[in-house]
Amino acid sequence: MSTAATPIREPGGDPPPRATAGAALGHLSLRLPFDPLLLLATLGLLACSFVVLNAATREDIAGSPGYFLHRQMIFAGVGLFGMIVLARVDYSRFRELTWGLYGVLWVIIVANLVLGASTLGAQRAIQLPFFQFQASELGKVLLILALSGFIVGRSRRIGERDTTARVMLLMLAPAFFVIAQPDLGSGLVYIVIAFALLYVAGAPWRHFAGLFALMAIAVTIALVAAPAAGVQVLKPYQVDRLTSFLSPSDNAADEGYQQNQSKIAIGAGQKTGRGDNATQTKLNFLPEHHTDFIFAVVGERWGFVGCALVLSLYALLIWRSLRILTMAKNLYGALVAGGVLAMLMFQVFVNVGMNLGIMPITGITLPLLSYGGSSVITTLLALGLLHSIYVQGRMAAAFKSRTIL
Repeated sequence: MSTAATPIREPGGDPPPRATAGAALGHLSLRLPFDPLLLLATLGLLACSFVVLNAATREDIAGSPGYFLHRQMIFAGVGLFGMIVLARVDYSRFRELTWGLYGVLWVIIVANLVLGASTLGAQRAIQLPFFQFQASELGKVLLILALSGFIVGRSRRIGERDTTARVMLLMLAPAFFVIAQPDLGSGLVYIVIAFALLYVAGAPWRHFAGLFALMAIAVTIALVAAPAAGVQVLKPYQVDRLTSFLSPSDNAADEGYQQNQSKIAIGAGQKTGRGDNATQTKLNFLPEHHTDFIFAVVGERWGFVGCALVLSLYALLIWRSLRILTMAKNLYGALVAGGVLAMLMFQVFVNVGMNLGIMPITGITLPLLSYGGSSVITTLLALGLLHSIYVQGRMAAAFKSRTIL
């Protein structure tokens, strides 16, 4: 009988070449716990954020032209450190902490309601020594981890209505308190995350049809039936924001002011931008130009070229997130990746859309580009989970390859 097809390792000899290659791949993943393209997109967007904030906010704080830039760089440093730490941790360990993480989600939301500072009628953040901690931002990552663990525990019953109902209730409870702060944008992100996790888990389409029908009824009650009966479910300014984008020119000096100024700024940039002559930003016609409407700043100062660069980096970020979802070694990893992917896609789509006037203003920031410690750090932590899923997926594939060989 021939034994040529089965490499034999002699005592003290070297292992078979193909096995060595597989082992090297596993060791490489441990030494470099990153998806290089995802890391490239992340660093590219952070670099864009620094450049845009430096150009747009130099005159916002008298005597401190680098105020927003320097703080954003510190936030990015803290977030990158957290991303590196999470990338080196096996994400599957978080499944064991499902209910603990859900409990932490409730603790920070309740703490925000009790201790949060009130700004412009909204109680969205807890004032810390260096920055304002927005609990609803960190809550997005905690919700992804907690719901993913819950769904995995009921994966054999994913086709039952009871499972879908429980997932939605686990999401709606904290989302209700977030919307009541009021923070409608983050509340909508919570809803999108729950839908995405159910989709990745394989929930039946009839469940989604029923959920969409319930959502349509809820929106009708909140925007039409309840106000007609004298009950205000949403704040008046929230209703104005949700409806003014349909006809912003009707109230150009009031509800439609922000989106009109944003569209003027983007249109003025044309192909290559106006550079230092970007008067919409410089003269403060463009509101919230360092947070909600930072994409309009890019459009005015760097034109179509600048917007194309930023959107290309987001396309790379989203593509790699989708690729990592397919590489996950187990259902829990696929669910976590799907939740992070949905969070990023929804925030990018809504923020860019509201800058262009095709989506309502909901207070959703542009991930990694908009100024804000809670947003930047939370997004980088979520990306750290993606890197962990990537590394664990590569290691599982390398181990499987060695086992077969």
